[in-house]
Amino acid sequence: MKPVHVLSCLAGVLGAALLAPSGGAAQTIGYDATAAGGGASAEGDAVSDKASRRSGNGKKGGRRLEVTPYIEVDQVVTAELSPGNDVLTWTQLSVGADASISGRNNALSASVRYQKQIGWGKARDGDIISGVARGYTTLLPGLTLEAGALATQSRVGNDGSALSGGLVPGSSRTNIYSLYGGPSYQTRAGDIDLKANYLLGYTQVEQPNAYVVAPGSDAADIFDHSVSQMANVEAGVKPHVVAPVGLGVGGSFYQEDVSNLDQRVRDLQGRAMVTVPVSRTVQVVGALGYEDVEVSSRDVQRDAAGNPVIGSNGRYKTDKSAPRELAYDVSGLLWDAAVMWRPSPRTSLSAHFGRRYGGTAYGGTLAWAPNDRSSLSLAVYNNLSAFGGQLNRTLDSLPDDFTVVTDPVTGDLRGCVSSIDGSNCLSGALGSVRSAVFRSRGFAASYATRIGRLDAGIGLGYDRRSYIAREDSILAAANGVVDENWWLSAYLSGRLGREAGWSTSVYANLLSSNAPLTGDSMGYGASLSYYRMLARRLRATLAVSIDGSSRDDALIDDYWTASALAGLRYSF
Repeated sequence: MKPVHVLSCLAGVLGAALLAPSGGAAQTIGYDATAAGGGASAEGDAVSDKASRRSGNGKKGGRRLEVTPYIEVDQVVTAELSPGNDVLTWTQLSVGADASISGRNNALSASVRYQKQIGWGKARDGDIISGVARGYTTLLPGLTLEAGALATQSRVGNDGSALSGGLVPGSSRTNIYSLYGGPSYQTRAGDIDLKANYLLGYTQVEQPNAYVVAPGSDAADIFDHSVSQMANVEAGVKPHVVAPVGLGVGGSFYQEDVSNLDQRVRDLQGRAMVTVPVSRTVQVVGALGYEDVEVSSRDVQRDAAGNPVIGSNGRYKTDKSAPRELAYDVSGLLWDAAVMWRPSPRTSLSAHFGRRYGGTAYGGTLAWAPNDRSSLSLAVYNNLSAFGGQLNRTLDSLPDDFTVVTDPVTGDLRGCVSSIDGSNCLSGALGSVRSAVFRSRGFAASYATRIGRLDAGIGLGYDRRSYIAREDSILAAANGVVDENWWLSAYLSGRLGREAGWSTSVYANLLSSNAPLTGDSMGYGASLSYYRMLARRLRATLAVSIDGSSRDDALIDDYWTASALAGLRYSF
């Protein structure tokens, strides 16, 4: 997918929210304190909390729309501190738009930016697209459409490790694009509550002609692209309608098709649920059902000598005529027990424990907003997917009302968004772009607050991926590999009167793997910017940043850069 296509998708998301008709409040499937129970998963917790926040949007009244397109001219200097000492200069021409809409039936936040970099001297020209959009719109009473998209950059090694920040224009740059969308429907048939949703996602990791390998060498283990689908359906009655407890049935479907060797994840499950109201604020949900989970792939294409064929993009070519073979096959009983506590609209906690994927599974969510100016969010997750599906899930968990936190010099996303509503970070999903399917376990926590003229936020988390592949396939080296990613991202910004302001941000990632010849990798950086309005629509900006990365490899030097920017932005 080319950058212009992603821009079109982001524009489509924006247009849908602006032009959609009014209708009923948006809802999605999941644990619901007013219904029969839910999907018995951490994902269910998250979408239920999201639905609750959307219901809160319905109290705002009329629709509020803000769209700010802009053009920007910057002069940038980057000094390589290690391992070399080059100083590069370029002119940066940017066009972008920030948009938001909130109202009774619609919500959207979007920030899209395209940069053309014109190098001076040894600096090479480059193009950068970055942006994130997330929102929903009500099409008819009970029927909503939600969508989101992401474009960002990273520095990716042939082992799949991904580090962000400090990218010199024209240097090795990996573009990551992801988008998703789909409908959700809720209605009642007598005393029965009916819910259903469907999401379709697409993700691509693109770096043309970057992964060049020598003859006889292995291909780069880098994800190419995938299509993911997720559907849920649920029917149930509330407690005290036909029985003292709530009763329900539900089913879910997840499939991700990965282009690398035609890998496929398929997860089917059906369940029956009982909701026991313990008190006004506490419910216990029990679920019992059946699951069928498979991971499969095809063999690599081979030449006349029997050697694997590697394409021009550095990935193995797939033998489309080869049969699909299973690498993971689990079916049987699943069960889950969950506790939900919702003492007020500002606080919700859910935790569940049970059996899934043939073993123990657990997860939960916490959302706490002590006031209108601060919020705390925590999610513990456990799922099976490839890189694209994991990124789609994380993008879907973003709130509908946020401001993007970017590097003031490069314009790249800093891993988190500024919001006091819901989970705010993407860093956990971006740490590794290996091509193989994985079982993911981890947590993500974020806290955001507004104090007077200050906005502050911090996100941190841990993501552990256990990769799955057939022992007798070309992907055998990935089977059993475990990648771990510890990440942190924080920002602080403030206003200096009505005409000026400042912002600062820091980030850090620690990536480790048990794969042979793969050591630990670290990425870190910080930035500081200052702006002042010169006229009603004209803004001047000064910014500095420093970024670094290091790898546990004696053959690879640490990489450090320092950058400075001076620029003007005109907003329309």
